Amino acid sequence: VQLQASGGGLVQAGGSLRLSCSASGLTDSRPGMGWFRQAPGKEREFVAAIRKSTSSTYYGDSVKGRFTISRDIANNRVDLQMNSLRPEDTAVYYCTAVGMGNPISSMYSRPSTYPHWGQGTQVTVSS
Repeated sequence: VQLQASGGGLVQAGGSLRLSCSASGLTDSRPGMGWFRQAPGKEREFVAAIRKSTSSTYYGDSVKGRFTISRDIANNRVDLQMNSLRPEDTAVYYCTAVGMGNPISSMYSRPSTYPHWGQGTQVTVSS
């Protein structure tokens, strides 16, 4: 399994960015996938996830109402639209994918649910 994240960069506060994660090697056409982020000196934080098969979505409290996760089935891709960005959103963003099985909804916010991780893409929001 390979996950390739792209779309990071530098943006001013209040601006928008769109991250994309292209997946290869996954057997499901609608896999469970998620985004986490980690800022320097901080713990890894759950950002958003889209559930396997049903495509239900989940968000971390700090991004609700500002970020949207979506799936592009034809291109085996999951996108994260980030609006109203804040300096505290600055972090390395990681794309993740669920393995075999179908985790329950509460599991989607836990890093341990995801055996597959991409290389990360830097997002920097200036004030």
